[in-house]
Amino acid sequence: MIEVLLFAELRDKVGKDKIALEITQVTIKELKRILETDYALNKLDGMMFAVNEEYATDEQIVQSGDTVAIIPPVSGG
Repeated sequence: MIEVLLFAELRDKVGKDKIALEITQVTIKELKRILETDYALNKLDGMMFAVNEEYATDEQIVQSGDTVAIIPPVSGG
């Protein structure tokens, strides 16, 4: 199982702060497509992804037991 943590607008859209996916292995790029299809989350390419508290690239492999955080852009003044 891969745990995906959601923040800000993504949490509001899905209605919860985490999603548990029964996947054994996937790349970040593939995970983005799954989330876009299954949860209608869009604009994920503009967000940062972290795996086990380390920033990740689209090519990084995520395995069962990992935690993925999707970090939306931050703005402010």
